[in-house]
Amino acid sequence: MEVAVLDITGKDTGRKVELSNDVFGVEPNDHAIYLDVKQYLANQRQGTHKSKERAEIVGSTRKIKKQKGTGTARAGSIKSGVFRGGGRMFGPRPRNYSFKLNKNLKRLARKSALSIQANDNNLVVVEDFNFDSPKTKNFVNVLKSFELDTKKSLFVLDGENSNVYLSSRNLKNSKVINSSEINTYGVLNANKIVMTESALEGINSHLSK
Repeated sequence: MEVAVLDITGKDTGRKVELSNDVFGVEPNDHAIYLDVKQYLANQRQGTHKSKERAEIVGSTRKIKKQKGTGTARAGSIKSGVFRGGGRMFGPRPRNYSFKLNKNLKRLARKSALSIQANDNNLVVVEDFNFDSPKTKNFVNVLKSFELDTKKSLFVLDGENSNVYLSSRNLKNSKVINSSEINTYGVLNANKIVMTESALEGINSHLSK
């Protein structure tokens, strides 16, 4: 599959690049996509939820009523979860939600996501670009050139590009990442993916293994 190379104003440069069938032309694997997205979202969870259990409640330790003869259930502590103000039974505890996935599966999931976006014509390849200084206005102009100012977009660059990254940081619908940081959730969550030529080469070499 060939796609035209554009400049940052959205104009055709007259050049074309070939998208590797090994990366952008695979048969999408829905289950691999599901697992990779599930892992990504699980890794975003802090897992710091915690409620107090009966051992952590401050209160008297005396037996609150006699064992027999009251006609009601026996009770030994005011800190029991059955009483108001007592500890919570089986409440949430801090935990780590992350889990491991096979590298080959993650690679398949990312190739599947890129193939879906490429087949839907949601992939744009642009010349390598940079800004002289970090200014949000410069990045907004780029978005307007591609009619992405009201849509979710993912810009994939090659290497560290602090000026472009800082220029996009205030815009909630746009995200700038390095080619090595590409992930299934980010690819599928964007309406359009804008990728530089050098980033395309990096993705091809990284995912074609």
